Amino acid sequence: MTCSGVAAGVQTDFVLMTENDLDRVAELEAALHPFPWTRGNFNDALTAGYGCWLMQLDGRTVGHAVLMLVMDEAHLLTISLCNELQGKGLGGRMLRFLAGYAKGHGARQMFLEVRPSNTRALSVYRSLGFEEIGRRKRYYPALDGGREDAIVMRWTLG
Repeated sequence: MTCSGVAAGVQTDFVLMTENDLDRVAELEAALHPFPWTRGNFNDALTAGYGCWLMQLDGRTVGHAVLMLVMDEAHLLTISLCNELQGKGLGGRMLRFLAGYAKGHGARQMFLEVRPSNTRALSVYRSLGFEEIGRRKRYYPALDGGREDAIVMRWTLG
């Protein structure tokens, strides 16, 4: 699944994911990640009442995110954006939207885990103010059959 033909400068909308979106989301997720969330994972997040969001450009879904709110914390469980649109500021736009949503629901900080090998995401997170606060050893599966650490990051929402 690609997002070719979608320009980065068009109108960005954020809409709540519904069960009707799960096939498209799972297809996009599988195209982006070697160890993707499944349709069932997204369905479970919807059922749990997490903030499940779609990013749409010109009416086409190009990204998605799942945010769990607990007390005064937000936990970004997953975020994905079409490969062709990465590096154009849209990931930061999506994160700022999620931060605003979280703040509006009382969150004072946002947490996430990211692979150390995901340098593009790390750069975006750091540019927004996320700080590394720890590591989860051998958290993610790796292509070589081993495991990769997760960097735990926190963003204090001002």
